[in-house]
Formats: sequence, C-alpha cells, structure tokens
Amino acid sequence: MTEIEWRFAPQLIEDALQNWLPVRKADKTSPSDAQSDAQLRAAMRHAIFSGGKRLRSQLVLEACGAARGAVKHALAPACALEMIHAYSLVHDDLPAMDDADTRRGQPSCHKAFGEAQAVLAGDALLTMAFEILAADDNEPARQVRLIRLIAQAAGEAGMVGGQAVDIAWSNAQASDISGAQLLQMHARKTGALICVSAEAGAIAGGGSEEQITALRNYGRHLGRAFQISDDVLDVVGDPALTGKASSDAENNKITATALFGLEGAKQQAQESRDAAMDSLKIFGPEADSLRALARFVVERER
Repeated sequence: MTEIEWRFAPQLIEDALQNWLPVRKADKTSPSDAQSDAQLRAAMRHAIFSGGKRLRSQLVLEACGAARGAVKHALAPACALEMIHAYSLVHDDLPAMDDADTRRGQPSCHKAFGEAQAVLAGDALLTMAFEILAADDNEPARQVRLIRLIAQAAGEAGMVGGQAVDIAWSNAQASDISGAQLLQMHARKTGALICVSAEAGAIAGGGSEEQITALRNYGRHLGRAFQISDDVLDVVGDPALTGKASSDAENNKITATALFGLEGAKQQAQESRDAAMDSLKIFGPEADSLRALARFVVERER
C-alpha cells in the first residue's frame, strides 16, 4: 500500500520543525560551550530529522481540519508532539532500555553521539516541546488545556508509565500477562500520544466538545490499532522496510502476537480500525484523511 495522502502537506511540519531546530554551527574560535551547544543541537536534529512517518504531528493537523479549525494553530502542538515522540525513541534506544544500535536504518542517537549526549538531546527535545506550546498565540485557555493534556499523555499516566510497565515485564512469560493488561500497557506506552494528537488538533482548532470527544475516541482506537499492527509487522514485516534491527520477541517483549496469535492480533487490529472509523460518524468528508489513516495503520508495510 502506498503512503497515505495527507490533506495538509507534510512540508508544513518539516518547515515548522526546521524553524524551531535550525542548524547550529560551532565556531572554531568560540568558547567550548558554543561547540557543546552545536553538538547538542546536532544530536537533537539527528533524532528529529531521521525519516519518521510524522504520524502524530500530521494527525494533529488533520484533526484540526476535521474540526474546521485554523491549521496555523495546530502547528505548535504538532511540533511539540513530534519532539516528545522523538525524545522517547532516543531514550528507548539507550543500552539501559532497548539497547538498539539503529533506528530507521540509521545509527541510533547514542551510537552517533554517545550515551550522555543522547540523554541530553532527549531531555532538550522534551523541554522544547513545552516551550513551543507556551509560545503559541492561540487562546490562553486552549494553550493551558493543551499543555496539561500533552503532559499527562507523555508522563507517568501515559507514555512514560507504559514504558515502565513494559520494562517490568521484560522477564515475564506471555502466560503471566492477560490480554487486557497488554492492551492497557499499549494504551499508555504508544496509544497515549496518538490519542492526544487527535484530541489536541480538535482543541487547537477550537472544535466543539462533541468533536473533541469524537476525535479523542478516534485517537484511542487508532493508537491500539497502530501498536497491534506494529506487533504483527514484527513477525511478518520486512526489516528493510520497517527499519528494525531486531524484533520485540528477540528482546523478550510481550507482544500482541504472543498473546493472541498472529491471526488473533490481526483481528484485534481490524476491530480497532473499525472502531476508530465509527468514532468519526459525526464528521463528513472533512474527516476522510482520518478514515484513510485508520485503514493505513492496519494495512501498512512499515
């Protein structure tokens, strides 16, 4: 299947990210701190501009458009979520976490810049995300709501907490974990940022509470479909396309395919896709890109 055709050009995201993270060159005659700044910026850019799908940031824009909002207001949360996602991958790849040497077919950040610099690059991306949210010129009440929701999705209640559970399960057997427990971990580790991306787009665009709720539900089901499909690709996908150097099974991770079987996991992903699309029933053609995305995450090859 070809990549989804977004209504809003992906270049909007790339240009906005470049504006926030321009190249910082070290002056050979400058003090060492200027050279350190340039090195840190290079590590941050390595994490951001390494060929990701931009799913979360584009989802923000599309959700804003579905709510008939001004897309200019969606760029700040879109960039912020892209930076939070990138930081999480940098830290996930560290030896203390998943110990991955490559990411998207390129050296992982700690392999390219060293472990200490990778930790700092992740820290800097996370904090810059909230700088971006605070600097936006959207209505103050919307800004505060976005900051709170995105912080919750990124932190202990969401992505970080889900990662902690995943690590705690590193030596567990599939028989020790229930399907409901796995799906709840997925909802935090992967699903929380995807869910809040859809919700944030609606909020940034001034959507009604009905639209915000519908898009939150869409994002929740989409996040589940995405992670289960990732587990399926871990088994049947081509590493040259997925960009993964090793499988989750090789890293002793509990996956949907381990608990539900390959066909059962595919069925779970399809049911989540259908639920995501059903969440969009209050929208017309303005949500067609989101419907196409729900199909894409289940049918994709990488």
